[in-house]
Amino acid sequence: MRWLAKFIYFKVLGWKVVGNTNFSKDKIKKSIIIAVPHTSWHDFYIGVLLRKVTGVKTNFVGKKELFVWPFGYYFRAIGGSALDRTSGQNKVEAIAKLFAEKDVFRLTLAPEGTRKKVENWRTGFYYIAKTANVPIIMFTLDFKNKQNKISEPFYLTDDIEADFKAMKAFFKGVEGKVKEYS
Repeated sequence: MRWLAKFIYFKVLGWKVVGNTNFSKDKIKKSIIIAVPHTSWHDFYIGVLLRKVTGVKTNFVGKKELFVWPFGYYFRAIGGSALDRTSGQNKVEAIAKLFAEKDVFRLTLAPEGTRKKVENWRTGFYYIAKTANVPIIMFTLDFKNKQNKISEPFYLTDDIEADFKAMKAFFKGVEGKVKEYS
């Protein structure tokens, strides 16, 4: 099915992949992958196609209630992991534990936390990366230029402000599907 994903991504939709086109998959087995800007439901299928085009298996987390019959098997097969989202749970620790339990785990998240316009990113992805001691790989959802630009692995420092400044610089000028939310 990879040939079909490539056909749709490159020929039908006219998109391209630039930068770290294999997400450093041979040397980076664990990472947080952040997608920005997240402005539309269209981001989902672009991400799914990108995953197939690059051949990089990525993961996601979902509430544990989604991982029951009949959907649980399917969600796990496509890279999903169940997460207990009841109040009082330390989600950063729970997700960091998933990194420790798996040989390969590349968790994809949207730091904006919503498809609407936000001024500040949520910080959970950052603290998960710090706790799990994994790099962050960034990719754009650039609908203006129809491209996914992928960064080299970004290793966090102990300066959250400098780290966020560097990460946000990677996404400067990128326009999502809904331009006003970018």
